[in-house]
Amino acid sequence: MGTADAIPGVSGGTVALILRIYERLVTAISHFDLTLLQHVRRKKFVLAAQHIDLRFLISLGFGIAIGLVGMLLVLGDLLKTPNTRPYTLAVFLGTIVASCILVGKMVDTRFYPDKVVSLLLGLFGAAVAFSIYWFTTFGERLTESNDPSYLYLFCCGAIAICAMILPGISGAMILLLFGVYTYLSDLGHGLKDGHDIGTSLLTIAVFGSGCAIGLISFSKVLRKLLRNYPSHTMATMCGFMMGALPKLWPFDIAKGGDPDHPRYYPLIPDTLDGQVLGVVVIALAAFVAVLVIDHFASRDEKTERPAN
Repeated sequence: MGTADAIPGVSGGTVALILRIYERLVTAISHFDLTLLQHVRRKKFVLAAQHIDLRFLISLGFGIAIGLVGMLLVLGDLLKTPNTRPYTLAVFLGTIVASCILVGKMVDTRFYPDKVVSLLLGLFGAAVAFSIYWFTTFGERLTESNDPSYLYLFCCGAIAICAMILPGISGAMILLLFGVYTYLSDLGHGLKDGHDIGTSLLTIAVFGSGCAIGLISFSKVLRKLLRNYPSHTMATMCGFMMGALPKLWPFDIAKGGDPDHPRYYPLIPDTLDGQVLGVVVIALAAFVAVLVIDHFASRDEKTERPAN
């Protein structure tokens, strides 16, 4: 999930859905509530830990942190290098296409009105994600000349974390839209090199605080939607994922922007060369890998489910 959240156009929520931990994650986060405060105030720490599924959150949190930091340090070079960028995007494209199929299978369309509503919600989600993709350059221009304020970073964190937990809506893409993705990703390199450690840590703390508040608040809404309108919610998520696909098109050209962070524009290859074939093979391999993972996850879930 951390690796996915670091990638503009890919969602950690998609990974959680594929691995079938999504509802457990949303439920655990939504339990940061008054009941938790009462358990803590009464020093019933065991009940508090059980209430928020603490062992699960700690394990997942460490994994997300490691994947996020590691990918932020590596991803920039992979996506900036012309020799590796198409293949990297091909992996993401194949993954998300397979994910669209898996999420679409979760939509219950046995009744005609549900089919219509699900279709409309799917189209709405696709339109929203596609709009975010096309308006990304607006945010890049918004903050390219000035460092963002702490209040702005706090608000960006609160909004982007909501996208990170939604399948198909990339939190990194939201940060690109608001023009702070490059600024935040450079913090990791600055810390690694020992530059402005105090300022970087304060910036991370402010951004993280916004993420925490946004995540806890949004998870409660999302949990109710999944409980009361599961098919409609999944249809919207599937639309989000399909709308994000253009961001992952493996063939593009760099135009404009600064040398370290150019802007990319999609193009259609005019020849069927080795690179094109390699991209297709890698995308198909990623597509199959997701379906295989889902197959084994489904089988394990059926095995662990108690008999009636």
